[in-house]
Amino acid sequence: MSGDGRVLRAVRGAITVERNSADAIHEGTSELLAEVLGRNDLTADDLVSIIFTATPDLTTEFPAVAARTMGLGSVPLLCAREIPVEGAMPLCVRVMLHCYCPVERQIRHVYLRDARQLRTDLPE
Repeated sequence: MSGDGRVLRAVRGAITVERNSADAIHEGTSELLAEVLGRNDLTADDLVSIIFTATPDLTTEFPAVAARTMGLGSVPLLCAREIPVEGAMPLCVRVMLHCYCPVERQIRHVYLRDARQLRTDLPE
């Protein structure tokens, strides 16, 4: 725990995009990040790092570009390829965001569009 009563937490999320285009990846990633930040009452100052993965069928843009255009360029960002598991959901961007937040805050993971199927145990 930090000296101000906040703890280091991780927030997960995912979204599917309509097609393998830079615009679709940028728009989907922006939507996902906006929802993760909003639902968890986070600002750029709360963030430690963000890791993105994209399925192997997404090759036209880095998800981190969307984060930078949203004003998160000072946050360390990393993109990686999701492992190609047979039958896995296609056209999917996933995120794991590390942040400091109050210890009592309940983390709300965010799964949007078809990616909701990945975590049917979570409330919308």
